[in-house]
This record gives sequence, C-alpha cells and structure tokens, in this order.
Amino acid sequence: PKPRGDVLIVLITGGSGGARTLNRAARESWELFRSSGVPVRIIHQTGAAAYEEIAAAFASAGLDGRVVPFIDDMPAAFAGADLVVARAGAGTVGELAAAGKPSILCPFPFAADDHQTKNAEVLARGGAARLVPDAEMNGRRLFDEIMALAREPETLERMGAAARGFARPGAAARAAEILESAVLTTP
Repeated sequence: PKPRGDVLIVLITGGSGGARTLNRAARESWELFRSSGVPVRIIHQTGAAAYEEIAAAFASAGLDGRVVPFIDDMPAAFAGADLVVARAGAGTVGELAAAGKPSILCPFPFAADDHQTKNAEVLARGGAARLVPDAEMNGRRLFDEIMALAREPETLERMGAAARGFARPGAAARAAEILESAVLTTP
C-alpha cells in the first residue's frame, strides 16, 4: 500500500486492447473533473486502436495525467495508483488482490458465462470494489463513483485491505506442485 497524497491517482485500464466503454466514460468525465477542481491525476491505458484520438482530446482537457496505448509495467502502474478503474477479468481481479488496490469494476457484459460480473460481485461483496454495470457506465457515473471515494480516504484504505484479503500469494507454485505430484504418482 502507498500513502495517499493530496492528489488522487486514478488508473483506468480496459486491458491491453482497451475497453470502449471505459474509454468513452473517461473522456466524458474529464470536463466534470476539470470543473470540480478536485485534484486528480488520471493514468489511462486506452489500447492501440483508440489511443491517438483519446490522447489528443486529453491533451486539450486541462487535466493532470497521461494517456497511453499500453502500459509495459503494470505492477508499477498499480503500485502508483490510489484507485483502479477496470474490467473484471480473472487476471485483473488477481492483480487487484495481489496489489491490494481498491477498484471500480465495469465487467465486460459479453464475457463467457458472464464470469466478469461474477468476479466483480465477489470483490464488491467483500468490500474491495464498487461494481458499475457496463450499461450504466458513463462519464457522470464514473465521476460520481470516483468523487464519492475521493471524499472518503478511509473507505479507500478499507477497500485496499479487503482486496489484499483476496490475494493468494504462491498459488501458482502450489498448483504446479500439485500437478507435478499428480504426474509423478500416475501409473
């Protein structure tokens, strides 16, 4: 965990390819953040396809932060963030847990068996995340969710601790040991 400074650092990522819904909502929120005067720094991974258009718009938005097509060092990006806005795939929720980061999750509605919604519901019930359905995610909703959390630093801390409670350090090594054991004992 990192101590929160005077500026809320928000990482927005729809994964390596970006997410249209998150890209649109982020862009719609910029004017609201600028008008609010609340100190926020936005780090936004757009995906390659949307990068140029969104980066140009962000450059003229008058906000602190940066827009990038891809983040090479996601662990460092998570470490530097106070709050993460993302989809809710297994990799993302695992990273949120490992990093102990509070999040606003917007599950991809067309994921197989709606597993992203199920992932987000588990973290939300556990107090680690806020869940915003894809159909409800827009600039106003994103702004309102972030501002509600920005006004409650103790809630962000509790959410981060709850996220850490979902982490299973060493799980991959344990899984590999079980598989090796099964292979070695199979006739």
